[in-house]
Amino acid sequence: MLQTPLSFTPLMAPREHADPLSFVFQGGLLLVSQGDLALPQPQQLAALGDWGGRTHPVGLWGERYCQATWCERDTPAPDGCEWRNLRGLFGEMDDGMLGVAGRAGQIAEWARTHRFCGACASPMALVGGERCFKCAACGMIAYPRISPAMMVLIRKGEQVLLALHTASPSKRFTPLAGFLEAGESIEEAVHREVFEEVGLRVHNLQYFSSQSWPFPHSLMIAFTADYLDGEIRIDASEIAEARWFGPGDEWPEKVPHVSVSSILVDAHRPAR
Repeated sequence: MLQTPLSFTPLMAPREHADPLSFVFQGGLLLVSQGDLALPQPQQLAALGDWGGRTHPVGLWGERYCQATWCERDTPAPDGCEWRNLRGLFGEMDDGMLGVAGRAGQIAEWARTHRFCGACASPMALVGGERCFKCAACGMIAYPRISPAMMVLIRKGEQVLLALHTASPSKRFTPLAGFLEAGESIEEAVHREVFEEVGLRVHNLQYFSSQSWPFPHSLMIAFTADYLDGEIRIDASEIAEARWFGPGDEWPEKVPHVSVSSILVDAHRPAR
């Protein structure tokens, strides 16, 4: 599952290091070396020009200091490098490196989008000791954006409900999912999303697991729930199809456990 390695320690303050790992982003694209997908070397970073003032600490991965920065969207890749979509690196880049890159990408995007105050447009400044920007003119503060989202696998006897979401890039049947509204608890969001998307009511919610999902800044919180009542009635703007999968059905193809979604499904997949 996409996550930061156990040997990773987050840092809020920068450190001097002779050989840091530099995660350089252009929007959702990560700068990597062509061929081996390694992070750029010092001479390649130098070709990007003056980017040091945009650098932010990410953490320590073992003994290696990790830092994140960003470039303007029209910045060409240095010789021997290319810009790669982070999601497209699944299965190609080391899992630990991808996990740290996902964290670094969220920090870089937060820094890029908070150079100026959203309330008065004055320049923002970093607050010492925490991951925070503050406006000296009006006092507005901005922490990295995290968007919590619920995910739920509904059980009905030996069956589970899976849906094909209209906006899904994978076009696979998955558990229901949706973002929280302002003022909601995660449990309230589960009940609301289930009823809105498929017209069902559920009970017996049980926490399953959670995962940071950096596309661009989600926190997936997964549950199981038991069917209570109702007939499937899809919201066509959100769901293309939803149906029950049981022991005698052909289930969606197994996929690598990159996301908590596939782990949740496989935990309930019938034994063959």
